[in-house]
Amino acid sequence: MTTQAQTMTAQVPFAKMNGLGNEILVVDMRGRAGRVESEAAIALAADPATAFDQIMAIHDPVLEGTDYRIDIINSDGSRAQACGNGTRCVVQALAAETGRKSYTFQAPTGIISAEELSDGLIAVDMGEPAFEWNRIPLSEAFHDTRQIELQIGPIDAPVLHSPSVVSMGNPHAIFWVSEDVWSFDLERFGPLLENHPIFPERANISIARVEAADEIRIRTWERGAGLTRACGSAACATGVAAARTGRTGRRTIVHVPGGPLIIDWRDTNHVIMTGPAEWEFSGSLDPAGGQWQPAEQDA
Repeated sequence: MTTQAQTMTAQVPFAKMNGLGNEILVVDMRGRAGRVESEAAIALAADPATAFDQIMAIHDPVLEGTDYRIDIINSDGSRAQACGNGTRCVVQALAAETGRKSYTFQAPTGIISAEELSDGLIAVDMGEPAFEWNRIPLSEAFHDTRQIELQIGPIDAPVLHSPSVVSMGNPHAIFWVSEDVWSFDLERFGPLLENHPIFPERANISIARVEAADEIRIRTWERGAGLTRACGSAACATGVAAARTGRTGRRTIVHVPGGPLIIDWRDTNHVIMTGPAEWEFSGSLDPAGGQWQPAEQDA
């Protein structure tokens, strides 16, 4: 493995982790000014050893009543609003460091609470879904977002059509299918749909199949990251949209390629996502340029 430690400047600790295969870098920016720059994120994403879907940068709190502020960066250098799998990784990293199990974060979408449970799984309160077209947002008005007019493929035989749309702090479109979700060329369709004019802020694109009254299987093309083994907010959006359209109840198991997530859309209108997180290795990196080196025990 080749690293670029020779050119490192301001080093900050990081941990390479994953949430059901959603690759995450948890970067410790506590006690430091500045942020993880887009240029650093792009460089880290290009290195096979540190390739990631999202960076979760932990900053000192600025709001009273919160423990930390979280900044989220996609692999293309853009900023993200929500990342449930990344939040689970942050909680596991902090719990291992401090012994505390419960945390309150200031995230781009607002205040998020999360806790490590006794079985090692981590529950994250992902907040409330939004269904209004201008809050998702869409570029034109749809009064019923349980199904909107959008398709890909021939007009008389579309490959995908009529998605449910919802915001979980970031925009999601869920295309319901009866076939195996792996039978669709999401790598081809995903970029086209992510950047469709109907989504002024781009969107996360999921293909979903209901397999039982409380089970759904999905694949997701993640905005700013591409194909992913797990997208927590997409699992939440799918669970909510399934319940909203009468396909399932309000508590479901959503199977992503990396494994199952429990999605519970509670009567409070908050969506609780529960799943695992996994540590891979740690090191230090330059948040400006992306040069990095492994920790001594991992070298």
